Amino acid sequence: MEIKEAIQGRRSVREYTSEPVQEATILELIGAAIMAPSAMNEQPWAFTVVRDQALLAKLSDGAKAHVIATAQTDGSAHPAHGLLDDVDFQIFYHAPVLVVFSGVTQSPWVVHDCTLASENFMLAAHAAGLGTCWIGLAQSYCNTAEGKSALGLSGTWTAVAPIILGRPKVTPPPTSRKAPQVHWVT
Repeated sequence: MEIKEAIQGRRSVREYTSEPVQEATILELIGAAIMAPSAMNEQPWAFTVVRDQALLAKLSDGAKAHVIATAQTDGSAHPAHGLLDDVDFQIFYHAPVLVVFSGVTQSPWVVHDCTLASENFMLAAHAAGLGTCWIGLAQSYCNTAEGKSALGLSGTWTAVAPIILGRPKVTPPPTSRKAPQVHWVT
């Protein structure tokens, strides 16, 4: 698959088959992730792979409760509040794999570096016929003491990108894109 085709064809997938993703495939995708550039070539990333469905359900419940509690603290309702109250809604969409991209907190560019790596991962997954989706609802929970403990992350690490992975049940249709705002400075 050409890179342009991968970029234009990648979608956020929210419906997966139960077919497992082989460890070798996951490692191959992580291999693509680590080819991303990083500031000062620090490569501050680590990858936590979760395939245990009971742990994914526990993480989902914790993340839902965290988002609701955090939104209520600042007096606003979260846009996904209705979904978060639904006991049957699993924020990881029952995908067979969750990969949490994390990095050394002391690096001032950890979020940028892990984000670049995650895009490589998602594009490589699409090229391999797999689907991915960055689960923003889980991001802040993964950085709580409870979330880090469940993921086995050290306190010195920052969880940046919780990305689900699996074989799509259906390919989502393309979404429209806004015209880019380009400011030419001459």
